[in-house]
Amino acid sequence: MTEVEVRAWIADDPDPATRAELEALLAAGDHETLRDRFGGPLTFGTAGLRGEVRAGPAGMNRAVVRRAAAGLATYLAAQELSGPVVVGYDARRGSTDFARDTAAVLVGAGREALLLPRPLPTPVLAFAVRRLGAAAGVMVTASHNPPQDNGYKVYLADGAQLVSPADTLIQEGMAAVASVVDLPLSSAYPVLGEEIVTAYLSAISTVPPPGPRELTVAYTALHGVGAELCGRAFLGAGFAAPHVVAEQAEPDPAFPTVAFPNPEEPGAVDLLMALADRVGADIAIANDPDADRCAVVCRGRLLRGDEVGVLLADALLSAGQRGTFATTIVSSSMLGAMCRAANVPYAETLTGFKWIVRAPSQTGVPLSFGYEEALGYAVAPALVNDKDGISAALVVAALAARLKAAGRTLLDRLDDLALTHGVHHTDQLSIRVTDLGLITAAMARLRSAPPATLLGRAVTFEDLAPGADVARLSGDGLRVVVRPSGTEPKLKAYLEVIVPAGGSLPDARTEAGRVVDELRAEVSAVLDFP
Repeated sequence: MTEVEVRAWIADDPDPATRAELEALLAAGDHETLRDRFGGPLTFGTAGLRGEVRAGPAGMNRAVVRRAAAGLATYLAAQELSGPVVVGYDARRGSTDFARDTAAVLVGAGREALLLPRPLPTPVLAFAVRRLGAAAGVMVTASHNPPQDNGYKVYLADGAQLVSPADTLIQEGMAAVASVVDLPLSSAYPVLGEEIVTAYLSAISTVPPPGPRELTVAYTALHGVGAELCGRAFLGAGFAAPHVVAEQAEPDPAFPTVAFPNPEEPGAVDLLMALADRVGADIAIANDPDADRCAVVCRGRLLRGDEVGVLLADALLSAGQRGTFATTIVSSSMLGAMCRAANVPYAETLTGFKWIVRAPSQTGVPLSFGYEEALGYAVAPALVNDKDGISAALVVAALAARLKAAGRTLLDRLDDLALTHGVHHTDQLSIRVTDLGLITAAMARLRSAPPATLLGRAVTFEDLAPGADVARLSGDGLRVVVRPSGTEPKLKAYLEVIVPAGGSLPDARTEAGRVVDELRAEVSAVLDFP
């Protein structure tokens, strides 16, 4: 990085705020920060763009976003894909400007762009792509990332997130932009009306299976954009409106009441649990900030994503759904056992909804349900071909109401499933780093010298590279999947042990917890982080 390079970027930056940010760093002689900002461009991958909102090529800013929009326009033209591009956005820092810039660049490139009417959940964008016959969709969001981040997701005409080689081709289009300020722009793009929101809500209102609707629900949007639509969705599906955590109901990009806006993080749902206690809620539900994920609390316990996943699958199977049921290689294997028992198609995919929604390529049968352990669920893929935290909340509520009418809870139903299919105890070992090289080194160590046994049981090692940076160890009643996170600087090890319930479910659960603790310790030693 040289001063010439920095000044060339400043001259080509359309945003006076980020130009001033870089000028201030130059004036202060802050070369370390500048090296960080110019250490390499923010790369367009299968998760799109995601990074800290800041000036320079390594940040999310208007210059980078305009390049991404130009790259997308180039890709669509090269593929001869006709139709508009729908552009949506949430309430994070910069989202509105990034969305409007995207629309302006697309129209300037000769492509019709349709802007969603206001900050809305990601599932509305995924729904709109197919409803409006679009060639693609763009959603400006960083989902559950830290407050300083924003991101840029691209959906293709099937309403699913893109996969390779589309990401590489868009990245090449970005790199081919000679000058951002010279990109043609046009404000001649329509802003859609509320009709698209109403259409989404009307469509998902029919998703939860019929049955009782008597249920008290507590809800939080975690300062995101889900509260209004989730409340309307519950009313449309015949439920009472949820009780909402007031402190977290309105969108706020600072996320002031949580350390990290992810329902899985410690403390994130404390206010929700307190509200649930006050109102005597049967269940409590949290959406993440862009409402594509759904967390569930029952009787004061935050359910794991795998637990919610099998409950949703159980509800849909009980309602007669018989298409493909899919999950990922890092999720619980209980779904597979349930599908075998119900004689319905089952598929396992790589991590991420871009793969889950393509599971029918394995079975030849359309997708009925897909989930990933990170709280993502597609309960109506024919409507939203991606994870949707709002429609998932409706199906959870319908199941909870049916169980309540019988004097039972979600926890009781989980007991039933464990007695039938065995205790599938899942857990994670998650290591956050500041130096990504540590993750690369750990994966290399594992590949070069995988363990022959875990818990004294012989294990088989499977390396999914080069198709995926994933390694899997499996043995009798245990499985470990190790991979770098696709969205955060973390190395993750997904652990599962399976213990038959036998005559005593409490004893089986105790044994499974003990065994998974031992497994976590052994895997931690194998990964050998400093």
